[in-house]
Amino acid sequence: MRTISAKIKNIKRTWFIVDACGQILGRLATKLSTILRGKHKVEYTPHIDTGDFIIVLNSSKIIVSGKKNLKKIYFHYTGYSGGLRKITFKEMLIKNPEKIIENAVKGMLPKGPLGRKMLKKLKVFSGSTHSHHAQQPKILNF
Repeated sequence: MRTISAKIKNIKRTWFIVDACGQILGRLATKLSTILRGKHKVEYTPHIDTGDFIIVLNSSKIIVSGKKNLKKIYFHYTGYSGGLRKITFKEMLIKNPEKIIENAVKGMLPKGPLGRKMLKKLKVFSGSTHSHHAQQPKILNF
């Protein structure tokens, strides 16, 4: 038996489109991170980005279980003393719904340059329209 390592020139990337309407945040994020890493492919190699592109629509209609919509807090530190900023899930859903899915997926990807490269393949939109029609994305149902 031989172990096959993926080469960058042989990687074929496809575009997928996902509707986040009514989806649970954590469960959706795990599936998205798996596809972004390329673990769904046979030629998966941990040190090479073998993943596909994903377009997520209707991020403003994502749901969380329990009372997380009131109790889940996102923290941001500005770098200045006393600069810790907090925002709840409910406020973030109104202010910037795309950031919710991006933060959830970012936490599930590897840290460092490879993870940042993988995260760039995630395109999140709050509405039901997107600007990537030329890539002819395939619908992905979860």
